[in-house]
Amino acid sequence: MESAIPPHLRCPRTLSRRIADDYQPPFPMWVARASEDLRQVVMAYLGVQFQGEEKRDRALAGLRRIVADFALEDGPDHHDLTEHRDAQGYGNLIALAYWRDPSAHRRWLSSPAVSDWWTSQDRLEDGIGYFREIVAPCVDQFETLYAFTNDFPGVGSIMNGASDAIQEHGYWGSMRDRFPLSQTDRMQPKGRLRIVAGDPHEGGRVLVEGHDALALIRSGQDWADTDGEERHLYLEEIEPTLRSGMDFLRDHGHDIGCYSNRYVRYIDLDGNPIEKSYNIGHWRSLDLLERWAESHPTHLRIFVTFFRVAAKLSKLRLYHEVSVFDAGHQTYEYVNCHPQTGMMRDAVTAPAG
Repeated sequence: MESAIPPHLRCPRTLSRRIADDYQPPFPMWVARASEDLRQVVMAYLGVQFQGEEKRDRALAGLRRIVADFALEDGPDHHDLTEHRDAQGYGNLIALAYWRDPSAHRRWLSSPAVSDWWTSQDRLEDGIGYFREIVAPCVDQFETLYAFTNDFPGVGSIMNGASDAIQEHGYWGSMRDRFPLSQTDRMQPKGRLRIVAGDPHEGGRVLVEGHDALALIRSGQDWADTDGEERHLYLEEIEPTLRSGMDFLRDHGHDIGCYSNRYVRYIDLDGNPIEKSYNIGHWRSLDLLERWAESHPTHLRIFVTFFRVAAKLSKLRLYHEVSVFDAGHQTYEYVNCHPQTGMMRDAVTAPAG
């Protein structure tokens, strides 16, 4: 058993962990490991939004255009595709792309094919919406956790392998303890979400500025290989409880510090569903995410349900990744999206000048 924090990122602690050195977790879990040359990653949520099934084909065409550009020079190292319907009834297709090299991402984003398409007047006139939510945590600003050791999804897919079984899990506060930055920093938020260009209520192009220590969680489930009792347990007991909690955050997250919550289903390029899902949750702070996880009934029901059946699970693949970001490492752009989309809902208008 080893620490979730790799040796080259360990330093003398000024902030203690929540556990004693001899703590023994209740079951094994693992984290993704990267080579020491990894300094920062990019996570780009590139979305297409539509209202009404008659526009879904047009939205899928937009998603395919985004994915086609991934094949350009400096494209992402990994991506996946999802679909979900938001609280306002809009369909949303998202390509989530990961880069190991922020410089490669910048070159890709500024390449003529990508830049010209995004800035084209056609994006304002083709009857659907688009958004970019791009974040770039440094290597000490994110953590992972997996119940398996191969074929990691998400940010784990661009890392180099798996740890041995780790100590920091199975207790409240373990998420924070897995952050290398938590050794010396409480990761407290500074500032507010601000609209710095455009008006969400008028449509068009809107730019939102992030703030320091904004937190993002991706928490995933893969039931494609389950069968029999395990499949029944997931689909009839775990998933409905999970969905209830995710719907609460989608509809009432504003009251507890959750800026945006999307419970998404994997799809292929033709829009067909795949038996994988994950939650995308943006929070004002890691503290507020922890508070919901530790004390809110909607999460406690998820937690209790999982632990009640955990011993019967062998093929269900569960994982998460959590990140925090400096204000300058976040980009939130929206084109013709409804005003409750993403970071727009909770952003304040920046003062003139």
